[in-house]
Amino acid sequence: MDTYNWYSQLTKPSWSPPSWLFGPVWTFLYVLIAISFGKVFLMFFQKKIPFIVALPFILNLIFNFSFTPLQFGLKNNLLAAVDILLVLSTLVWAMIAIYPHIRWVTYIQIPYLLWVSFATILQLTITYLNR
Repeated sequence: MDTYNWYSQLTKPSWSPPSWLFGPVWTFLYVLIAISFGKVFLMFFQKKIPFIVALPFILNLIFNFSFTPLQFGLKNNLLAAVDILLVLSTLVWAMIAIYPHIRWVTYIQIPYLLWVSFATILQLTITYLNR
């Protein structure tokens, strides 16, 4: 069974957004992520912030990019649920860590935080409904 058919056959809550919405939302968010995370990494390489401030941004990217292979490659809802919790927690950590250094980076993460919070609830619900 191909990935689209597998995902489309999962039980999802009635409030699940249509699949076509994910592409535009993530495109917008990845632009914000590229700008803001890029600034953080530049500041780290310029030694303007310590590694511990850049660390949650690094971990967030790793967990973010791991979600699709876990959810759609392995077709594993439980691992995807754990992963998205890690995306959410590292994002909150990153926002708190960078705030004293460059506040706009925290503010520009708000749409990402809102979407990941929603996506976390959605993934946890899908995982529960398909256990």
